[in-house]
Amino acid sequence: MKSPALAVLAAGMGSRFGGLKQITPVDDRGHAIIDYSLYDAYRAGFRKVVFIIKHEIEDNFRTFIGRRMEKHFDVSYVFQELDALPAGYSVPEGRVKPWGTAHAVSCCAPVLKDTPFAVINSDDFYGRTAYSAIFDFLKEQTDPSASAMVAYLLRNTVTENGTVARGICEVKDGYLESVTETLNIAKDGENAVYPDASGNMVRVSGETPVSMNMWGFGPAMMEQYTKRFAPFLDKALKENPLKAEYFIPSVASAAIEEGKTRVRVLNCSESWYGITYREDMPSVVSAIAGMRAKGLYPDGLLE
Repeated sequence: MKSPALAVLAAGMGSRFGGLKQITPVDDRGHAIIDYSLYDAYRAGFRKVVFIIKHEIEDNFRTFIGRRMEKHFDVSYVFQELDALPAGYSVPEGRVKPWGTAHAVSCCAPVLKDTPFAVINSDDFYGRTAYSAIFDFLKEQTDPSASAMVAYLLRNTVTENGTVARGICEVKDGYLESVTETLNIAKDGENAVYPDASGNMVRVSGETPVSMNMWGFGPAMMEQYTKRFAPFLDKALKENPLKAEYFIPSVASAAIEEGKTRVRVLNCSESWYGITYREDMPSVVSAIAGMRAKGLYPDGLLE
């Protein structure tokens, strides 16, 4: 198989953050989180990157990120737009919300043909060992339908500044059985809580493995993303046309249930850092400054 590629989900507009998180500096050299992610990815062995963006941020993204990275990676751009739909479908009137992370992956099909690939969020700091784990998994695979997910401890992924959505994982014998996308998770000491459908608060152990949207897929898995989108739309356009989203965990879970893949869980002890809210910035900046002080990252990164 081809050398693994990295697909970077960077089409978000940062509505809760109030700006383009993808290019917001987190250190005194002007680097964004994505700079650290790409530095870690390069160290792990990735040499092809696919940036998934929107046309309206293309100029800024290329200026601040893309042109520098083109010196180090084989870079491709794909565009996740609302009207990137299968033939016969149209955007519902009033829809402004993107179609979700699995839709973003499906948009990469033309440039990731026959290529194993990892997927990350552009505004999440995953830690260097996570990239090594996912790259090594993909590089060593001979099964084109093989998949993997880097799992974090829930307590290492929540924020002090609001609620988050996380994919809560069921794992058996090192393989993922299911992922449940869970909304409005709030920090509760070393643990967390979220409201169920009835509004009752459910307590979750901080040791619970969760998905942070760091996945790895063999080349055969791209078909799962493309072929399941139309059935998703058939249901979504009837039930929730303005807000329904097509998520990576939903596709992975369905493929597991149908025996189309097995998802190896790669446990990670790294702490996740992200900027869901602008109030998250000080803790992210402080954490990165601490890692630089320890010599984990050079001042220049990939320049």
